[in-house]
Amino acid sequence: MAEKVLGKVKVGISNRHVHLSQEDLDKLFGTGYQLTNIKDLSQPGQFAADETVTLVGPKGVLQRVRVLGPTRSKTQVEISRTDGFALGVRPPVRDSGQHEGSAGQVTVVGPQGAMTLSEGVILAKRHVHMTSADAKRFDLKDKDMVKIRCGGDRGLIFDQVLVRVRDDFALDCHLDTDEANAAMLNNGDEVEILK
Repeated sequence: MAEKVLGKVKVGISNRHVHLSQEDLDKLFGTGYQLTNIKDLSQPGQFAADETVTLVGPKGVLQRVRVLGPTRSKTQVEISRTDGFALGVRPPVRDSGQHEGSAGQVTVVGPQGAMTLSEGVILAKRHVHMTSADAKRFDLKDKDMVKIRCGGDRGLIFDQVLVRVRDDFALDCHLDTDEANAAMLNNGDEVEILK
């Protein structure tokens, strides 16, 4: 059966980053510390912070890893598979916030302290953010799985792309750097949603 093109969506490429709880932010940067917004991200209310941390794994180190804000209820480290090889960890593919049984063994180092995670290191499941109006237009619902088709010299189809629907989202497809590099995609490129 032929796949149906539901429409197009812009790509946001997600580099390695860390989401911190306020408790962990205090450990790494000092009690009562507040993140400094240097750039708003595609999703409303989300921002790249001026602050960075160092990730130390069993085999290697990644320096100047960007912290994203605002703070969250739990700390989460999102890396690519390539980053996992560099650190010496094998994080599972997970939806954001699904930490149970995810990788640990990574120490997060800030200017005022460090902490070793027992879990919370993931490869983010590729996904499309959309509002309920977008979902209605595409005839999709929250937690549906779709495919994303990329054109160009290294065109390919990504399978198992999670649909995330919430009215405070903006329409955007998130891929990590490994995925984007495989298809030679840049931030803002358009891809097709297939079902």
